[in-house]
Amino acid sequence: MDKVVILARGLGTRMQKPDNLAALSEGQAAIAETGIKAMIPIGRPFLDYVISALADAGYRKICLIVGPEHKSVREYYESLKCTRVKIEFAVQDKPLGTADAVIAAEHFAAGENFCVINSDNYYPVEALRSLRELHGPGLIGFEREALLSGSNIEPKRIADFAILQTDSDGLLTKIIEKPDRNQLEAMTQPLCVSMNCWRFNSAIFSACKIIKPSPRGELELPDAVQYAIDILGEQFLVVPLRAAVLDMSSRRDIKSVEDSLADVEVLL
Repeated sequence: MDKVVILARGLGTRMQKPDNLAALSEGQAAIAETGIKAMIPIGRPFLDYVISALADAGYRKICLIVGPEHKSVREYYESLKCTRVKIEFAVQDKPLGTADAVIAAEHFAAGENFCVINSDNYYPVEALRSLRELHGPGLIGFEREALLSGSNIEPKRIADFAILQTDSDGLLTKIIEKPDRNQLEAMTQPLCVSMNCWRFNSAIFSACKIIKPSPRGELELPDAVQYAIDILGEQFLVVPLRAAVLDMSSRRDIKSVEDSLADVEVLL
């Protein structure tokens, strides 16, 4: 399995918000205003580092989900001469949510297993490789305490991340969005959270097409996964991992990401 879908269609509203405490270069500020988080330059576009990590993990076929207005993203990657990966594009016409974005990749998947990740997160190669080596659907369950201690993500945000509830075999039973204190205390430690690092089979497309919009008005990928578990009988193995994830959501994240990736070699 060597296919991965990168969700790069988001509006980037948090990145677009001005922040006087964020010291940005002129180029970084210009891209931040567009909201295209994946293209924030830290020597080269942040997304280059994400794709290079995927290549390190053994992936060779990349599908970027973009909007029709993201011509600059397409032009940049179409101009590169990649030796380790092949990059394709799928268009999500409107930003209707992450589940709708996955539907756009159905032709790319072509009935095969594939992974899905965010374009604004830099995941450890170990996590990406673990997904590629699974024998079926699953996801990485990042240990909450490791994220708190090693990531550049504010603790307040991590506290709101979805918690993964599993059975005795390590299979996902429920995704608990914005858990309260009672729910957290009742769950088995260590707590694992979803950072949208998935491996799917073709059943996910059926689930994404049938779910209804969430209270936020979006077609959410976690809702599609829950439908696949509860109605379609799909099983998702949670792979616990004690590791940090870098996040590129806001202007204040740029400096910490830049520092963390300063010595990382990029090879596409």
